[in-house]
Amino acid sequence: MNDFPRITPRRVKVGLVAGGLGAYWPQFPDLLPQLQRSAARVSERMREFDAEVVDAGFISDAEEGAAAAEKLRAAGCDLIVGFLTTYMTATMLVPIAQRSGAPVLLINLQPTESMEHATFDTGQWLAYCGACPLPEMANAFTRCGIPFRSVSGHLEDERAWQRIGRWVRAAGVRAALRHGRHGLMGHLYPGMLDVATDLTLVSANFGGHVEVLEFDDLRVRAEKVTDTETADRVGLAREVFELADSVNEDDLAWAARVSVGLDRLVEDFALDSLAYYHRGLDGEIHERLGAGMILGASLLTARGVPAAGEYELRTSLAMLIMDRLGGGGSFTEFQALDFARGHVEMGHDGPAHLAISSRRPLLRGLGVYHGKRGWGVSVEFDVTRGPVTAFGLRQARDGSYGFVVSEGEVVEGPLLQIGNTTSRVDFGCDPGEWTDAWSASGISHHWALGTGHRLADLRAVADLLGAEVVHVFPATADR
Repeated sequence: MNDFPRITPRRVKVGLVAGGLGAYWPQFPDLLPQLQRSAARVSERMREFDAEVVDAGFISDAEEGAAAAEKLRAAGCDLIVGFLTTYMTATMLVPIAQRSGAPVLLINLQPTESMEHATFDTGQWLAYCGACPLPEMANAFTRCGIPFRSVSGHLEDERAWQRIGRWVRAAGVRAALRHGRHGLMGHLYPGMLDVATDLTLVSANFGGHVEVLEFDDLRVRAEKVTDTETADRVGLAREVFELADSVNEDDLAWAARVSVGLDRLVEDFALDSLAYYHRGLDGEIHERLGAGMILGASLLTARGVPAAGEYELRTSLAMLIMDRLGGGGSFTEFQALDFARGHVEMGHDGPAHLAISSRRPLLRGLGVYHGKRGWGVSVEFDVTRGPVTAFGLRQARDGSYGFVVSEGEVVEGPLLQIGNTTSRVDFGCDPGEWTDAWSASGISHHWALGTGHRLADLRAVADLLGAEVVHVFPATADR
């Protein structure tokens, strides 16, 4: 992604415990020191994921497991990683999983790719025996009703560490949602039944808090913005954007004033995301505020505080998930289908994730915002070329949230020049068939478009949240 000064998100907190069967230590004196060295290496690698690691040390029996359980419970971890260094009993890890309240990852990483069979004695073999207790843990966890996942490999196996990193990232996203504060400002776009969201369901599915805001909360802050602050924000806009000739200086200054006020709103309410809409009437102040949001919302989104228009709370949450996975995530809907080229054209009027733009984004002055009241400056950009993921949240009839995901590629082609975000996405199949399959998933008419192929990461996040994943892909698009 392009460089933008980002907020500093909460670091994922990983609780780590390693263990083995204490009966082995007096029998094979060299075994425990070797396993402890492996545990230290795992702790070192875990910190490379920019995680705060709470290391409960090495446990050898159920009593030490209980002590580790209390330490990790008190730490409030986002993920518990149990390192199976050799055989160990399930009673050593079950209490840790039960008391922590965090998702559990079991890792079995033997010292090297393969044993030296001709020279190894029993003690040396036992250092490679981390796979032995994995089925026991799985059985006990299942019978205790504890969800878990596992990664097996060897200590320097990069494939295994990629999978471990995926779970750490997923735990970070889960934590961002559980600790998140999500602003919802204004009111529903009239008639949009699909985007209407029961706020209790956000807490039920993801945790976190939805802060209900009025546009007056923005108004009072925008009124206090000084001319100097406004001029500074105009200067920033000129650095970040290319300005079309249609940009009116008064409209740009107003958008800059609203942008500074919006920053203060986000800071005062400690928001991690924002969804907004206000219809307004006859140029009154609330209409002008709503029309002036695009600049500030785009700058916030690029800094890691996703902002979505049209009161689209579930999409602002999808944008947050995509952003925390490193893919940006821009507010998106269908615009047109290009059957001649096989592309789906998608984007939206309003805020964009500037950090994933293929070029310097453009500010265009608009005398009319289609389907909305007001006028002002709007963002025109397209997502950078290459692999992308369309991702949105669906709400089932029972109130549960699910993930809808499809991987494609942003490609070259003609783009509209109307002050909207627009990207051409090739999903590797007929665009009409893909559109039907995507719509049949139950997605709303908005979603997040992010860079990179993120299906594997999103599956991991969904696993930790207990959410269903609907994968829309070419092989099933015509069913």
